[in-house]
Amino acid sequence: MATHYRYIRYGFGTVRPYIYGRLGLDDMVKEAFGALELERHQIAAHSFHIEVQIGDSVVVLETGEPLPAEATEGSIYLYVPDVDAVYQHALKCGAKSVAAPEDRPYGERTAGVKDSSGNTWWISTYQGE
Repeated sequence: MATHYRYIRYGFGTVRPYIYGRLGLDDMVKEAFGALELERHQIAAHSFHIEVQIGDSVVVLETGEPLPAEATEGSIYLYVPDVDAVYQHALKCGAKSVAAPEDRPYGERTAGVKDSSGNTWWISTYQGE
């Protein structure tokens, strides 16, 4: 059960991934991973600060053209109910495969995809040990 804090936007998610990407990254994240857009702010002519919710977590997307000099590629670890289905759907949404779904020794089935901005999305389903 999530604890809600008044000093945290939306009351949950003390730690939030913050990733950079080109325009359209938000569309891929919404389509591939079912993200719900919580807010969007235009910060320059072609740049946006977007916060999306995936499950019980919030991810901050800093999108724009061109990417700012401080932009780095990031990695996100995302739990989903069916890693195989989400992996295939992400590929159909334009992501590129990093690793096909595979059972791991720590009780998870995991795959990886890379978005068009170079961020890696590790997708996993916990299967128990």
